[in-house]
Amino acid sequence: MSKLLKYIFIGVLAVAGVDAFAQVNSLRAGFRSQAAPNAQFNRPRTGKGQKILAARNNFIGQQLNLTGDEARKFWPVYNQYQQDLTAVRILKRANNSTAAANGTEQVDKEIAYEKQLVEIRQRYRDEFMKILPPEKVSLLYKSEREFTDELIKQLSERSIRAGN
Repeated sequence: MSKLLKYIFIGVLAVAGVDAFAQVNSLRAGFRSQAAPNAQFNRPRTGKGQKILAARNNFIGQQLNLTGDEARKFWPVYNQYQQDLTAVRILKRANNSTAAANGTEQVDKEIAYEKQLVEIRQRYRDEFMKILPPEKVSLLYKSEREFTDELIKQLSERSIRAGN
């Protein structure tokens, strides 16, 4: 558990820096239009955001205890999986803006995005099963949840300590 806390601590520091950086940039840039929601996605992650991803991948790699052959096959597929999920999540966030004119259309799009996320997870589950034994695939999803839950917990505790 202490390894997880170390990764979470690194992630919390990284998120705090990314959050501050994002706020400054959003003030400069103003509101971005929904016309190009993928513009954010296509930019390479740098700095603090990259540290969170590295901490997550390091944690998952240690939890899965991948062999050399498994790692060589797994990481490119996992990275593409994360990119596919992120692309849909960006569209989903853009759909949830207050600029949406039609409530029914917004709800329909929300459901469609959720369906896309499930389809991506199902497709990649099958891909992961070709690379890893079922026990490791299950551990992958558990590790992702554990990392995310701990990150949220740390951020929440940090926010409470800061008085927010």
